[in-house]
Amino acid sequence: MSGSIDMNSLVEKVRNAGVVGAGGAGFPSYVKIQARADVLIANGAECEPLLYKDQTVIQRFSAELLQGMALLMEQTGASRGVIAIKEKHQDSISHIEPLLPGNIELKQMRNTYPAGDEYELVYEITGNRIPAGGLPKDIGVLVQNVETLVNIARAAQGHPVTRTMITVHGEVEHPFTAWLPIGMRFADVISLAGAITCDDPVVIDGGAMMGQVVDDMDTPISAVSSGLLVLPRDTNLVRRRSETEQQYKRIGKSGCDQCTLCTEMCPRYLLGYPIQPHLVMRSLLTTGEVSETLSVHAQACCECNICTLWACPEQLNPRDICVSTKRDLKANDLWLTPQQLQGQTREVHSMREYRGVPSQRLTRKLGLTKYDSKTAHWKDMDVAPSRVVIPLHQRMGQQPEPVVKTGDMVVEGAVIATTPGAGMGVPLHASISGKVTLMDGFIEINAVN
Repeated sequence: MSGSIDMNSLVEKVRNAGVVGAGGAGFPSYVKIQARADVLIANGAECEPLLYKDQTVIQRFSAELLQGMALLMEQTGASRGVIAIKEKHQDSISHIEPLLPGNIELKQMRNTYPAGDEYELVYEITGNRIPAGGLPKDIGVLVQNVETLVNIARAAQGHPVTRTMITVHGEVEHPFTAWLPIGMRFADVISLAGAITCDDPVVIDGGAMMGQVVDDMDTPISAVSSGLLVLPRDTNLVRRRSETEQQYKRIGKSGCDQCTLCTEMCPRYLLGYPIQPHLVMRSLLTTGEVSETLSVHAQACCECNICTLWACPEQLNPRDICVSTKRDLKANDLWLTPQQLQGQTREVHSMREYRGVPSQRLTRKLGLTKYDSKTAHWKDMDVAPSRVVIPLHQRMGQQPEPVVKTGDMVVEGAVIATTPGAGMGVPLHASISGKVTLMDGFIEINAVN
């Protein structure tokens, strides 16, 4: 599959195309693929309830997915390729399995959350743990989301990233999944699903467990957008996801009875990493050296939200308290080194196998069962919005700077911003053709008739 591609230029092609991790924080892919690896994992486990973008990629763009894997296996030296899919997605499994070459296998993950977490995937597939505070490359593994692999295959052919695969679900008439131009407004994206079927809607951007609550429908989608979940503002899930730091710290300080369930159900704790949310909750009651000693147990938190939305019987918010604590650890120069974290790592918990959070029960607890009967199937459409607003800072790394100015005309795929100097980052590309307007932190493009 990759014989026509010069491996020495693949890194450059991936960078020039603006490829970033489509399954999470948007880490520039050209950096990850420079490492050597023994195993390449294509992450199609898709943990978040209601999302269907990864399954759409696997079923509809399997040739490009496998081409992207072949390119990276040659680039990194990996001899083993694995596609990870949850057991429940038999439609994806039955489609892709007959297409696999001899050096790529299928791993059926349990129907639990967070099966698609990088640490979970690596352990389940290789039997080895990523070092605490480390990366998969430290043990010879490269993990890429399935959409990212398609984008890498396209980058090898000179095609930049101008669209993102996104699921729209919840209080809409017709849930769907589609490739849509980066920079489309939430309102325009959601309108493609028909009417909103609730009063006073808000959007959870990215998934019920780890996404962000957004009520500004002019917010644009980015290269890392994966799902827009439309929900009524007064639902319990939205209320809990909308708590301010002052609220969740005040309530946590007064309400936590140290039952330890947040820790006992934490997937990273069960893998042996030094994360104990109940001790972080205890730090709300202490100051000085005692508080510092308790706070460091937040650093290994992966922010999956099991502690808050599944485990805590008091409906407290250990996850966001861990997030705030991690911020404060960095600000106060208390961040532990990977070596220090690794020194606190324990053996994998003997009950880990029995403490996975079942996906179906999680969906019910989140109040999303009414939507789960509808699958957001692929919608093949050529959307041409009249206006896009492309965020300059939508990925990890250095923020790119515009190379266009107000009034310039650009065509779809043209470079509109690049990373200055030798900083880590990737360029941005126009997702539609039109006229440029520079805004603070954004580049607006309006189509011209």
